[in-house]
Amino acid sequence: MNAAAPHELPLSGVRVIDFTQVMLGPVCTQMLGDYGADVIKIERKGAGDLSRTTFEPVAGHDNPVFSSLNRNKRSAALDLKDPSHLAAVRALIAGADVVVNNFRAGVMERMGLGYDDCRQINPRIIYAVGTGFGETGPYAHKGGQDVLAQAMSGVMARRADPAHPLSIYATTFADYSAGMHLVQGILLALLHRERTGEGQKVSVALYNSMLAAQMQEAAMIMNADTEINWAAMPLTGVFETKDGAVVVVGAFKANPLRDICAALGIDDISGDPRYATLDAQIAHKHELHAIFRREYATRTTAEWLARLEAQDLLCAPVKQLREALDDPQTRHNGMVIDVDDGGERLRVVGSPIRMTAAPAVTRRPPPRLGEHTDEVLAEARAQVTVRSER
Repeated sequence: MNAAAPHELPLSGVRVIDFTQVMLGPVCTQMLGDYGADVIKIERKGAGDLSRTTFEPVAGHDNPVFSSLNRNKRSAALDLKDPSHLAAVRALIAGADVVVNNFRAGVMERMGLGYDDCRQINPRIIYAVGTGFGETGPYAHKGGQDVLAQAMSGVMARRADPAHPLSIYATTFADYSAGMHLVQGILLALLHRERTGEGQKVSVALYNSMLAAQMQEAAMIMNADTEINWAAMPLTGVFETKDGAVVVVGAFKANPLRDICAALGIDDISGDPRYATLDAQIAHKHELHAIFRREYATRTTAEWLARLEAQDLLCAPVKQLREALDDPQTRHNGMVIDVDDGGERLRVVGSPIRMTAAPAVTRRPPPRLGEHTDEVLAEARAQVTVRSER
């Protein structure tokens, strides 16, 4: 993934002016860059993307959090209060295909770079916006953030067991989901423009992405007044073993409880009236899980996986991320890539999309702040010259 592309990438020739920072926007524009787009990252002069300073950096590299989200981009460090820098950005937009930002509502407009402004500069522009709750409405000006979207969308309240305390999902689920929705919207808009010549505005919100992720659960509530919780199914759970933990999904079989009992080496209790039907299993879930916990504690994870898989039950070990990154399937899938960062090796997670004819290529390491300012400003001047000669 690190050599120059031996093939034409799908987004080659597409120029993206990227005002994003933190995660929602950068994960979107990195995906565009992975597949060939020329992404120009506009950063605050002297400060840059907030994620550059989120945690202590590794010596010799920019912050790893920033680096994980910003390969295949060029960085221009500009002061948009400086009229010459603002004029340069407007010139870049005139020759661009996509503008992306994830500021609060009104920020781009105050700089004279809102959708209507950019459409005047370039009628074919795709103007992509990521927000917390939407550009309009009662929460439009509320600070948007992953955890807030989890909380307000109902995601945080959904637990495998209501007795468990409320907690924050430990991975930035909302940011990543919304970022991928923004990629989809941009690609759809580019396809529409290819067919019609029309630019347009594309917007996503963390809040909307979290609601969309719960489409099955929402449909049951709205149409059947019933709640479903996949994590709370009575034969599904996470159980500690002698040396770790195993997750078991007791579903998609005619009589999964019978097969679980066979794997555990205990008498078949699937005919017991307390456990004979799904409703009965739900009512007696705590009793069932007490049996499961007692048995799983007696053997190692590897032993249980072998016994469960022998019964064709869905199961897996519970791994730490460190273990998953070094897993043979991770290596086989090529999900950890090496980026040549000025002679030093930077290891990051690569694109999860596999394409046989046009796979992702890392053409540029994550940029140092302002690394490409001079060349980007030169391109802006050239764009002004081209426009003046028309």
